[in-house]
Amino acid sequence: MPRYAQLVMGPAGSGKSTYCSTMVQHAEAMNRSVQVFNLDPAAEHFDYPVMADIRELIQVDDVMEDDSLRFGPNGGLVFCMEYFASNFDWLEECLGHVEDDYILFDCPGQIELYTHLPVMKQLVEQLQQWEFRVCGVFLVDSQFMVETFKFISGVMAALSAMVSLEIPQVNIMTKMDLLSPKAKKEIEKYLDPDMYSMMEDNSATLRSKKFRKLTKAICGLIDDYSMVRFLPFDRTDEEGINIVLQHIDFSIQYGEDLEFKEPKEGDEDPSTDYDELFQSKADS
Repeated sequence: MPRYAQLVMGPAGSGKSTYCSTMVQHAEAMNRSVQVFNLDPAAEHFDYPVMADIRELIQVDDVMEDDSLRFGPNGGLVFCMEYFASNFDWLEECLGHVEDDYILFDCPGQIELYTHLPVMKQLVEQLQQWEFRVCGVFLVDSQFMVETFKFISGVMAALSAMVSLEIPQVNIMTKMDLLSPKAKKEIEKYLDPDMYSMMEDNSATLRSKKFRKLTKAICGLIDDYSMVRFLPFDRTDEEGINIVLQHIDFSIQYGEDLEFKEPKEGDEDPSTDYDELFQSKADS
């Protein structure tokens, strides 16, 4: 039987550990087994149990304190992840051979791991060899995304990870519960964005013709191919959490031997289920 994995990615502070903790609690309420594997060698503490921890293999502090290496925090983390990639036998031993596993990999926040370094791609390929169906879950902080140009930056980061890893990916705006009612209404347009309209609305702020042309090309790439959409994630909203989990399960066909998984009855596009739910939450 296949096994299942989520690679929980995103910039530092985007809420990856909180996402994992929320998903574990939600799964427990559904009487469903979900486990977490910590892949951040710089992590300090968790509010959820972990099945395994990369810090048992290597820690950033130990690398930084090694006089022969002399790495800073970022270089030390990259070194740790490269060391991890050369010791996948340790990972295999930690994962065991239990069928029907569902594991959340809580990944580091350094964006270069998902853009141009091969470590995460190597991890994906190794998991697939072990018959894991892998879905990328890319998180961005909704408080960061309320401005158009910051939003474009976040979209490009998500798109880079999607292209680099070549796996199904669900993009999520976290910390929706921390937004004001006004901000929630404003951010609705960013969940399923019309990039051309957003650019027109902000064209006055682009004084340079060169950057205006570049921004238009980026917006066209995103809009023409509908490559990036976002789901809202409010850790206090059980229905919203369940919709996010349904999208991820759909992308990796979790439980397909029992029944075909769809995010919501009658909706062929799994990226649009949340519109009605989000509107009701924003109005309230």
